[in-house]
Formats: sequence, C-alpha cells, structure tokens
Amino acid sequence: MTAWMVRTGHGPSHPHSGRRRRTDVPRVPGVLAGTVALLTLACGVGVAHATDDVAPGGHGAHGAPAVGIPAQQPSGGGEPGGGGDPSRSDDAATAGGSSWMRAAGVFSPPGSFVPSDALTYDTRLVPAGARIEVTQFTDPSGNRVGARLRGLVPGRAYGMHVHTSPCGADPAAAGPHYQHRPAATADPVNEVWLDFRTDEDGDGRAEALHGWDFREGGARSVIIHDRQGGAGERAACFTVPFGPAGRV
Repeated sequence: MTAWMVRTGHGPSHPHSGRRRRTDVPRVPGVLAGTVALLTLACGVGVAHATDDVAPGGHGAHGAPAVGIPAQQPSGGGEPGGGGDPSRSDDAATAGGSSWMRAAGVFSPPGSFVPSDALTYDTRLVPAGARIEVTQFTDPSGNRVGARLRGLVPGRAYGMHVHTSPCGADPAAAGPHYQHRPAATADPVNEVWLDFRTDEDGDGRAEALHGWDFREGGARSVIIHDRQGGAGERAACFTVPFGPAGRV
C-alpha cells in the first residue's frame, strides 16, 4: 500500500509551490466541467502518481478537470446537499470503473438564515463567505482528493482531513477521521490529510493520493483544523459526497 500527500500553497512548509498562479484563464461552468470529466473518463485516463499546480479551468495530472470555485449558484437541492443549500455547486461523472466528483460551497455559521453545507465554527480562522472546492478522482489504481480554498487568513497554516459523517451545528457531528483500516493512531498513509498554508490572499490548496479507495458511505465530509497534523480544534466543516470508484 502506497500513499502520497502533496501540500500546496505558499510558505516555508511548501517548498514546491513557488509557481505563479495564472489569472487569465476563464472559469469553467459546472455543467461543462462535468461533461468534460465524463469524456475524459470515457477515454480511459488513469490516476497518475504525480501532481502539478492547476490554474482555474486547467487540468491536473490525472486528466480530470479542475475548475475555479464558482460564484454562488443553486445546486438543485439534490444529493448531496442535505437542505438545498443555495451556495452549493456539485458535479459528478462516471465511466467504466472510474469516477470524478466536484463539490463547492460557501462557509456560513451554523444557524444562519441561509442554510449551508459549509459551516464555520470559528469565523476568525474561516470567515463567513470563504469558499471551498473539493474534488475526487478515482479509478481501480487509486484515489485522488484535492481541495482549494479562498478567503481564509493570509499566510496561515491549516490542517484538514476527511471525516466519516456529514457536518452539523456541533463540530463533533462529523465524527472521527476516515481510516482505510481501523487504527488507534492518526497518520496520512491510513487517512486523507489535506494540510495547507494560505498565500498572501488567503487562498490555499492541497492534494492527497492513495492506492486505496473509500468505502461506500464511509467518508462524508472534510474538517478544517486550527493547526496541521493529526489533531486540532475544528474550525470549519464541509459535507462532501465522497464515494468509491464507479459511483456518482
């Protein structure tokens, strides 16, 4: 079993993140991105064990499209929202034994007038209105999870992991870290860690690759923590429809 975790962003803990970010690339609408993903999967693109920075609207190392975090747009109220979150945007595609998923949302505190599947428990670290995009590309050879965030505290390190349950008003509602095999300790080989450091604009990104896949229904959210590593206070949560290969 082999796993890779690639931290991206700016700062000392990310020595390979010095590329200039492209700003002249138009964003790809969610529906078009899903169509491109389906065509990509149909061509038999596999998961590569390498990564590269992706500009909005570009493509990653695995051929699945990576799109910029969109402005607010309705998700249609369907699965996996859990309440018709109007700030949410989801896309998915599947072909053969491969699948691609993208979920994006806008953070707001629990109990806000407009419900959200992206909840901030500490607005000093994750301000209301900050944005998140999570993608998953899976085929029989492995599982790639990526995250992009905007509007956080500039120049700060954050921890982030995949958790077992959907988000709730109580930060503990998301349950523990998802683990490939039950274990008493936390580590990035057996779990999905997406630690990152924000740049001067408060934007960050991370990616994790593993040779194993999620169990059906076993991974349901990502939690942003106040520090990197295996633990930390829960600053925010985003409900995400993770799934095994071939399932949309």
